Amino acid sequence: MSISLVVVIGLVLMIAVNGMGHFWVSDVARMNYVTPQGTVSLVGEIKDIEFVDSEQFFDSLSSDVLALAKEKVGGDDKIERWLLKTGNREILGSDFRWLDAFRVESVSNPEDLVALERVEWGNLYGTLISLSERNVKVSQSEPLWEEFQLRLSRVKDLREKIKNLEKGEMGAINYKLERLRLKVKKLALNKTDTPQALKKIKDEEASLHTEYAVYRAELTDLYTQIGRDSVVVEVMDGQQVALALDKVVDAYLPNQMSVFDKLYHYGLRFKYFIVADPREANTEGGIFPALFGTVMMVLLMSVIVTPFGVIAAIYLREYANQGPVTRMVRIAVNNLAGVPSIVYGVFGLGFFVYFLGGNLDKLFYPEASPAPVFGTPGILWSSLTLALLTVPVVIVSTEEGLSRVPRSLREGSLALGATKAETLWRVVLPMVGPSIMTGLILAVARAAGEVAPLMLVGVVKLAPELPLDGNFPFMHLDRKFMHLGFHIYDVGFQSPNVEAARPLVYATSFLLVLVIIILNLSAIILRNRLREKYKGMEG
Repeated sequence: MSISLVVVIGLVLMIAVNGMGHFWVSDVARMNYVTPQGTVSLVGEIKDIEFVDSEQFFDSLSSDVLALAKEKVGGDDKIERWLLKTGNREILGSDFRWLDAFRVESVSNPEDLVALERVEWGNLYGTLISLSERNVKVSQSEPLWEEFQLRLSRVKDLREKIKNLEKGEMGAINYKLERLRLKVKKLALNKTDTPQALKKIKDEEASLHTEYAVYRAELTDLYTQIGRDSVVVEVMDGQQVALALDKVVDAYLPNQMSVFDKLYHYGLRFKYFIVADPREANTEGGIFPALFGTVMMVLLMSVIVTPFGVIAAIYLREYANQGPVTRMVRIAVNNLAGVPSIVYGVFGLGFFVYFLGGNLDKLFYPEASPAPVFGTPGILWSSLTLALLTVPVVIVSTEEGLSRVPRSLREGSLALGATKAETLWRVVLPMVGPSIMTGLILAVARAAGEVAPLMLVGVVKLAPELPLDGNFPFMHLDRKFMHLGFHIYDVGFQSPNVEAARPLVYATSFLLVLVIIILNLSAIILRNRLREKYKGMEG
């Protein structure tokens, strides 16, 4: 047990160090680097250092570099190499490159180097040259950096307004218009599309279109404002790049920041990682949709699995005849706990999605045809599939709790005139609460980390809408969702930019572990309170 605990703690620490270190602001270095074509100037963050065997390294070099390498390295057995994050992906083709330390002539950290985090194409490193407003260079009254920060802050406010308008007011109107379209189609299917009913719908549509036009004009004005400013940056090869400020997410001068400044910026970057949406094929930005989807799916699964597991355990222990059939059912329940999770995914796809969801669409949503409503993977079917996956754990745990309740308590309750159902509800079940919570803890721990079945029944790479929003009926159980486990798989194994994705894999993994710990701790605290409450009755 001690060895297992040490291994688990070591693994979590390794994930935390590699993941949380991603948000620390590193100094940006400028260095002169010797190449066969001459000395070039490079700018970027040194992200990693490795040592390779010198003989293997020499074998991989071309003849024009081999002589320089042997001259600089001498008889060293190991060659030092640096991983430099150069950014400027659209210019260099890649924002990471390995450098041979012996070919670096000089390294400096100029204070005027700026790091710009962009909406796309990753970071841009360089020196601010000028600011422009509608393609006209501005003569700022304040120093260039302060003026740049003021204009960037204005752009961030406008970007937030645009996001709220598109996903809030305009999104709600589009949702209502779609519901009205389906309502018209339903009236036609039911042959109740009378002129009076259609006129009422048309009047409502016209009102919504008028309201939408107002928001559309406001949105156009915001886009005009946000595209006003631009900045010219001189990158490492002396080339000047013009960049619109609406493409900049964040900007900072890393070489001027103190330790406290970096700690403050670290908190801001981690907060952004938690609350923002992903960008650039999930290799940049935040993970809020995946975090929200994971927590909501686990909570739905818990709400479903607990009553079903408890009812099944009560029937098997309290009502069923303890004969061969009951024993076979218990064996089947125990065996279900060992079935591979992907099998549950296939079952969920076939039964829940195609059979149950398809029939629900035919019965209740014919107007949406041929587009499916519940006849397609979604968060409801994912929660039900994981509930099936984890219900054996809850059944076994609850049965064990029922078997430990003293028989004298049941007999005493019955002797006082209570029925069997009242005895179960008021005496037995409260005492079995800790056992139920133990089963739920184990179920949550397993369900939160499952990925394979979810890939078949609801999880997606990028979900445009959350399953929970301000549009009636507020909780949309038919929607697909993002999941931290699948996000880790997608970023780690499907990303074309491996070096950029690696720290995000660690950070997301650490966050998933934290989510599981928080959910389990909440259940453990509730279980301990129940134990304390009914400790006297057990005695």
